[in-house]
Amino acid sequence: MRFDVITLFPELFKPFLETGVTRRAFEGKLVDVRLWPLRDFAEGQYRRVDDRPFGGGPGMVMLAEPLRLCLQAVRAERGADAAPVVLFSPTGQRIDHPLVAREAQGPGAILVCGRYEGIDQRFIDQHVDVQMSLGDFVLSGGEIAAMALLDAVARLQPGVLHDAGSHQEDSFNPALDGLLDCPHYTRPETWSGQAVPEALLSGHHARIERWRREQRLAATARLRPELIAAARQAGRLDRQDEGFLAGLEPPPAAGL
Repeated sequence: MRFDVITLFPELFKPFLETGVTRRAFEGKLVDVRLWPLRDFAEGQYRRVDDRPFGGGPGMVMLAEPLRLCLQAVRAERGADAAPVVLFSPTGQRIDHPLVAREAQGPGAILVCGRYEGIDQRFIDQHVDVQMSLGDFVLSGGEIAAMALLDAVARLQPGVLHDAGSHQEDSFNPALDGLLDCPHYTRPETWSGQAVPEALLSGHHARIERWRREQRLAATARLRPELIAAARQAGRLDRQDEGFLAGLEPPPAAGL
């Protein structure tokens, strides 16, 4: 798959693409990332990519024309590959595991990293297919969101993680019925006065798996109860799960 990234700051991506376990996906072109510096497509002596907003107000707005010219160059190089254009924006749909899983099986996309107060709406109306967001907060630009998506997609590619089944036990994965992950422990058995839970030392595989299941249920019920509701609605919880959940203390009420 191929991702083309339109950005004002391509230098931000260099350490990301060359560091960590996911670099194997980028170096091996399992996830082919190509960077397109937007200023290369701006006109004039100063390669201007933004201007003041019509109607007044603070900040600057990214110009539509450099974005259009850059997008044209990307599409010319990709040829017949009709990749979707993704804009990272606070108004976009939130990136979650199902979205990442779909992208990990797809052909890639053209990622547009906005900056400043935003980009000219006319470019969005005419060229953007999907808007995505990391969450209900505002970043200085779309580069961090782009790297988050690329990282999440890369680690799902075969051969990228040391253990091929590692991502199957991630939070939100369907293999765990969409629940949060359980706590993890390693040596020593006692650290800072706290011991590893006895179930994990038992060597009894069924007991260990039940302990992990209950820990996932407890954490999800406490921190993300809507995920419990979704798992229940999808029929992913059995009678033993429901009995365990019924015995939990209700989460504390919000507020003081």
